[in-house]
Amino acid sequence: MTFYDEIGGHETFEKIASVFYREVALDPVLRPMYPEEDLGPAEDRLRMFLEQYWGGPSTYGEQRGHPRLRMRHVPFHVDPDARDRWLTHMRTALDEAQLSPLHDATFWDYLQRAAHSLVNTFEPSGVGPVQQAQIRPDLGLTS
Repeated sequence: MTFYDEIGGHETFEKIASVFYREVALDPVLRPMYPEEDLGPAEDRLRMFLEQYWGGPSTYGEQRGHPRLRMRHVPFHVDPDARDRWLTHMRTALDEAQLSPLHDATFWDYLQRAAHSLVNTFEPSGVGPVQQAQIRPDLGLTS
């Protein structure tokens, strides 16, 4: 049984992607990174990527090829503020998915490592209010 199956399969990943993009739609820094008026296609891509990564259907690879996360994010201004906002919205999505503690910790560890690896600038974007750094052990933020 894969991690995908253990946490509830398609329905769970659908919920995580849906909640994440619900939050992104309201975020003044992340929302402008999505040129589409409708976030539905981005939501589908995230869901398919996560499903494939965690042992579900390989639909993402069949439709989009190798994920190449760093390359796909190069055009975007991914600074520490954007990373932290992304993690905040993903934390909300995982909380609402109500995974077991072990599955939550495993999923969260991956998301934190992925988010940190995608930072491609330390220059502020100038878009939206910059979140003040704060102690957030739940997000792994310590400065």
